[in-house]
Amino acid sequence: MDTLTAASDLPVGTVALVAAALIAVYAAACVIYPLTAHGRCNGTGKLRSPGGKAWRRCPGCKGTGTKPRLGARLLNTTRRRP
Repeated sequence: MDTLTAASDLPVGTVALVAAALIAVYAAACVIYPLTAHGRCNGTGKLRSPGGKAWRRCPGCKGTGTKPRLGARLLNTTRRRP
């Protein structure tokens, strides 16, 4: 049986239920863990200077090593609106 044929045989309600469950799990993860490691400094908050001998603070995260998740930013935006 072809993979596309097997996927198209699923009821639409089942696909919607699975999608809703995944969104709910991601939203819960964003509430529990709203921050993630900053990509440029890999969560250390430090970068090598251009000369390579000294360390400096990461300008993207201002030395914290973290950034808010996309889902956490969306949840905070919806919470602020009346």
